[in-house]
Amino acid sequence: MRNDNRLGIALMTITTFVFAMQDGISRYLAENYNVFMVVMVRYWFFAAFVIAIARHQKGSVRAAASTTQPLLQGLRGLLLAGEICIMVIGFVHLGLVESHAIFAVYPLLIAALSGPVLGESVGWRRWAAIGIGFAGVLVILRPGVGVFAPAALFPLAAAVMFALYGLLTRYAARRDSAATSFFWTGVTGAVLMTAIGLPNWQMLAGWDWAVLALLCVTGAGGHFLLIKTYEVAEAGAVQPFAYLQLPFAASLGILAFGETISANVALGAAIVVGAGVFTLIRTHRKSV
Repeated sequence: MRNDNRLGIALMTITTFVFAMQDGISRYLAENYNVFMVVMVRYWFFAAFVIAIARHQKGSVRAAASTTQPLLQGLRGLLLAGEICIMVIGFVHLGLVESHAIFAVYPLLIAALSGPVLGESVGWRRWAAIGIGFAGVLVILRPGVGVFAPAALFPLAAAVMFALYGLLTRYAARRDSAATSFFWTGVTGAVLMTAIGLPNWQMLAGWDWAVLALLCVTGAGGHFLLIKTYEVAEAGAVQPFAYLQLPFAASLGILAFGETISANVALGAAIVVGAGVFTLIRTHRKSV
């Protein structure tokens, strides 16, 4: 275990870029093929990667899967798989720019729910940041101005699900290792997505097979980089840089899909990210 925050920040920056590319590829494929099928194939590759990592760290699949809280671990895996499906649907109907701008609220949701779910103390400064962050979401959604886009509910629901996944991961860590939680995340998700993805199988055309392969590589590669990031640096030092996925994904949305950034989305995203970074910093200071 190293403590090189500069290297960790560099790795987190690369990681967020890879994940942004994964989101762009997911949007492209989901516009042309069934979402559940696309996510299913992605999960097959992810599960194989997870099993390989688990065997390396734990010595065997049986050791990696061993847990006294299988229902909790299974629920975590189902939540993440469902969140990915909903978010990809959001990419198709709302675009990368606005989907990521809304989804950026998830750290604030984790902070807000950490009290009732985990019994953690949340001070007034973090509550103020949470309130400001949610105000930023309202700026993005502009309730009462024009017609509310129902598609905005997709990234908002995904943010809630991802926040619950994060909280349950922290809860599970009290009794299980990170390798065990990682194993259950990949395998449970693969089982769920296979059940709902196979009935929706579609043959891919031409180069789309290569695009799907690239999706699988970016998925596993992103998680590998994320693991390496937390191996070399403190989580509190690098976590704020995870927000770089927002500008990376927004740039891809503009360049590859012809999306635009309206003034309210830019302002709201800045408010949400600012509040989120402040919350992450306060949480890190409270933990050290």
